Amino acid sequence: MATPGVEAAMELLSRLSGVQDPVEELRNLRVAVESLQPGALRERGSQFPLDGLFVLMAQGDSEQISSCIAILDRFLQAMDPLYVIRHFGEQLQKGLFHQHDSVKILTISQVGRIVEDSDAVKEILNTPELLRQIIYCIAAEKISLAKEAIKSLSRIAQSPEGLEALLEGNLLVDLKNVMAKSDIIRYRVYELVVNIAAASADALNYCVNSGLLSLLIEELTGNDMLVRATCIEMVTTLARTPHGRQYLAQQGVIDTISNIIIGADSDPFSGFYLPGFVKFFGNLAIVDSPEQVCEQYPIFMKKVLSMAEGHDQTMYGVAVDTLGILGSTVEGKLVLQKTGRRFQHMLNRMGCQAKSGPAELRVRCLDALASLLYLPTDEQTDDLVRMMESWFSCLSSQPLELIRNISTQPFPELHCGSLRVFAAIANQPWAQRLMIASPGFVEYVVDRSVDPDKLSKEAKYELVKALANSKTCAEIFGNQHFVKLRGFMHEGPYYVKAVSTTAVEGAD
Repeated sequence: MATPGVEAAMELLSRLSGVQDPVEELRNLRVAVESLQPGALRERGSQFPLDGLFVLMAQGDSEQISSCIAILDRFLQAMDPLYVIRHFGEQLQKGLFHQHDSVKILTISQVGRIVEDSDAVKEILNTPELLRQIIYCIAAEKISLAKEAIKSLSRIAQSPEGLEALLEGNLLVDLKNVMAKSDIIRYRVYELVVNIAAASADALNYCVNSGLLSLLIEELTGNDMLVRATCIEMVTTLARTPHGRQYLAQQGVIDTISNIIIGADSDPFSGFYLPGFVKFFGNLAIVDSPEQVCEQYPIFMKKVLSMAEGHDQTMYGVAVDTLGILGSTVEGKLVLQKTGRRFQHMLNRMGCQAKSGPAELRVRCLDALASLLYLPTDEQTDDLVRMMESWFSCLSSQPLELIRNISTQPFPELHCGSLRVFAAIANQPWAQRLMIASPGFVEYVVDRSVDPDKLSKEAKYELVKALANSKTCAEIFGNQHFVKLRGFMHEGPYYVKAVSTTAVEGAD
């Protein structure tokens, strides 16, 4: 049996087609629909006559269109994706031709739901004109619409039928036509192609055979410096997958990137693309073997070290980020340790920059240090623990106080960054001994009042959890402090102590 709200909404819907000025009726319908529970919409959704709403959305003023969008969004979100594509596929297709971006966004959001459904996505493959319009949405002025189109097409390409539909035949021609509209749109198509290629070896083969991936590689290794800088980010995404790395190696792309870095010193425009090229090898090292990558492409480590020692702050920031990435694994840490005093000087400089450098660079140094100094409990050996202690001591003459002083400054990014450094070393005995020897440190750790925002509370909680879960905490900190830390951990990051407000007779 239908509820009164459902009946009212159905009556208002049925009256839409016969009214002269539908704006008032749409207002009433919007109120009625927004008052309905999602369960009622799901249960009776197929019985609501929505055709009139699609007709009104295609015409009229902005208020009329806006009301139709709000009402349709409410209905369609409650419906099964397969039902939506089967019954409203034609209307969705027309929506992508609409002059208002808000209508296109409604449509593409429904497409996003449909492509996530294994049954419904097959219906889209049987609607080539809808696919074609999604492709042309890549060229939309509104970037959010273009991003949704790329996301939906990437999902469609996860099936063999989708790959074949998009990257062979007429739709491939449409993709190439879209690419020709402008440089920015061409890069969006490359983003789509890389998203598809990264999914699997078969998908990569389709992208190669389409010729689109080859075009990207040509632009990466071409002479346009700005284009290089844009393309390297996409190629880096591909390099994060085993089949992508194999393809890039077989095509000689990795060797070419290495050679371009070698020649960068004589290129006055290398500042445009060099950061991306260095980050490429940093990512390559972390997903492959840091030692192998650094041995096979020695220019990578050489360039990172020179950037870390230079005075260009942009390049220094990239070097710091890359060192953090490289040193996030034990193998990477050992590679850095082999550079000896050179790396020790870099750590000292990172400590100085974290203390008094430009704000953004201070945060990047703290994040890199947290990555470099973290050593998982199950990977701790005496030698590695001693190495971490020696690295920490390179930051300054009093490294713990250095980081602690940064943590007390009224800047949330720095506060959280310093807490991440403490959390990184918190499971190592030498660090715990430094902490307990620092007056008031444990009291600071369990003081919730110094962490005013959500991110700070979460960062503090990670520090407490690392300490409380450490096997050596009770022994080094003592039972009293250990109990406080365990209590803090069990209360969670957002615990607020209740305050009694009971009035006392005779009090002012």
